[in-house]
Amino acid sequence: MFLHPSRVAMAVLGSAALAVTAALPASAAGHHAPHPTRSAVVLGTIQYDSPGRDDRSNRSLNAEWVTVKNTGRTPVNIKGWSLSDKSGHAYRFGNVRLNGHSQVRVHTGIGRDSRNDVYQDRRNYVWDNSRDEATLRNDRHRVIDTEAWGRRH
Repeated sequence: MFLHPSRVAMAVLGSAALAVTAALPASAAGHHAPHPTRSAVVLGTIQYDSPGRDDRSNRSLNAEWVTVKNTGRTPVNIKGWSLSDKSGHAYRFGNVRLNGHSQVRVHTGIGRDSRNDVYQDRRNYVWDNSRDEATLRNDRHRVIDTEAWGRRH
């Protein structure tokens, strides 16, 4: 059986390239850090500036909210996940199940949790109107999504 010299050369070069790539450390192969955690659950719309006067009424506090969305088809339980701002205010989700293509609004004020709305039960605003960042973390404290607003964003 006769093999064409160019096919043999290409096979040898391909094998050598594969062997060199496999022998390199991860950083040399172009992998500087682990990939961020990919999830169908993401941050959606954020109402960080409560409409009207900021009078700290429960109505005004609950008009400040963050939407957490499941963009996938499969249900996801976000129990133990957290939502936080740059100042360190954090809300930990209880037993919240997001069905496929559904969402939940996380309100700042006091209220009764339902399938579509959960409440942080705070008496003060969380989100800075001029500059802040919402961070969603899973139950292993890995960043799932962030959304920033204000100056330089």
